[in-house]
Amino acid sequence: MPGIDEILAEAMEVPGVLGAGLTDWTSGLSLGSAGRAPRGDHDAVAADTTEVAQAVAANTTFGDAAGGHPGTEDVIITAAGGYHLLRFVDTAFDSRTCLHLWLDREQANLAVARLRLRDLAAGLVAA
Repeated sequence: MPGIDEILAEAMEVPGVLGAGLTDWTSGLSLGSAGRAPRGDHDAVAADTTEVAQAVAANTTFGDAAGGHPGTEDVIITAAGGYHLLRFVDTAFDSRTCLHLWLDREQANLAVARLRLRDLAAGLVAA
């Protein structure tokens, strides 16, 4: 079964991907990263990803605040020149993680990237 490094290497094969990371969104800890990061700082990306994930999880419109688990599967953020895809990853252990892809807007196909992100997250669950 693939581990974090293998999943991130696979993520880097998604057409148009610039960088990828796995974050524990309860602590803000980066569990792994690959490729580039906006402004060159993977730790800052993990911190920013944590803020977005926590906001979604705490909001009863988008998540399940009572259960402490987001009902949301993905978050898509469009930015000038790029897309950010966040996928909440269920784990067998007591951890809350999300997989993040940073995509070049000119090169990426958002629908394909989202489907690949879903499959990558499933690979992490199986690991």
